[in-house]
Amino acid sequence: MRSSRNFICSIFTRYSRGCRITAILAAAFLLGSCTGSLVTWISQNFQKTSSVPSISESTAASILSASSDSWGLSFQEKGKRPVGNASVEELKKYNAYFAQDTSEKVLYLTFDAGFENGNTPAILDALKKHNAPATFFAVGNFISDHPDLIKRIVSEGHTIGNHTMTHPDMSQISDISSFQKEMQQVEELYKNVTGKEMKKYYRPPQGIYNIQNLSMAKNLGYSTFFWSLAYVDWIQDHQPSSQEAFDKLLTRIHPGAIVLLHNTSSTNAAILDELLTKWEEMGYHFSSLDKLTGI
Repeated sequence: MRSSRNFICSIFTRYSRGCRITAILAAAFLLGSCTGSLVTWISQNFQKTSSVPSISESTAASILSASSDSWGLSFQEKGKRPVGNASVEELKKYNAYFAQDTSEKVLYLTFDAGFENGNTPAILDALKKHNAPATFFAVGNFISDHPDLIKRIVSEGHTIGNHTMTHPDMSQISDISSFQKEMQQVEELYKNVTGKEMKKYYRPPQGIYNIQNLSMAKNLGYSTFFWSLAYVDWIQDHQPSSQEAFDKLLTRIHPGAIVLLHNTSSTNAAILDELLTKWEEMGYHFSSLDKLTGI
C-alpha cells in the first residue's frame, strides 16, 4: 500500500498540468486495486455473523488485552452460547459478564435506556405479566427527566444500572477521577429520585471498553455487563418487523443468556409479551442479574 502511494505521488510530481487527468485515473486504478485486495482479504478471514469477526474461545482472552474494542459476538451453533470478544472466565477477573456458563435455561433481561419515547410502560406491563425481573441501564438524563418512571421500575422489582451520565466512549477516559465522575453523577440522580443507593451494575456505552476501564469499574465496586444476545432495535426510523425480531431472538437464545434490548424500540414494546411467552414455551425462565453477581 505504501509503495502504491509513493508511485501516485510521483505521477503528480512528474507530469505536467495537461497530464493530470491521466495521473488521476492511474491513482484511482491503483487505489481500486488495493481496496479490492483488502476486501478480498477481509472476506476470506472473517465470518459474517452479525458483522462481528468470528473468533474462538481460545483466542478470546488475547483479544481482551487489546487497547480498546467494541463488544462483539460470533454465533456458531443454534441454541449455544456465542463466542464473545473475551471468555466468561477471562471477564470474571474484572467482575464482568456477558453470559452465564450454565446448562440451566435461565435468561437475564436487560434494557439500555438512553431516553424515553413512550415505549417503556408497555415493556414494564409485559415484564409484570410474566413476573420477569430486568435491569434498565440508564443514562443520566433518563433518570432526571422521568423520575416517576424510575420509581415505577424500582417499585415493580427491577434494577436500575449505570449507563454513565453522558454516554461517552469510556475507553477514551484514562484517569480514575473522570471515570468516577461519569458514574457518580448517575448515582446521585438515582438517590435523589428514589432515596436509595444505586446498585453498582455498569454497562459501557456502545459496548466500547478496554482493560483499564474494566479495572477502574471493578476498583469502584462495579460489576460490568455486556450481553450474549441483541439485535438492531435502536434505530428509530428503521424499526424491525415483529418477524425479523423473532427470527433473531428465538433462534439465538441460549441457556444463561444476558439479553440486551432497548427501551426506545416500538417493536420491543409490541412483541415483548409474545416474546416472553415463546421463550417460556421453549422452557426458559427469567432471573435477576443478582444471581450472577451473588449480591
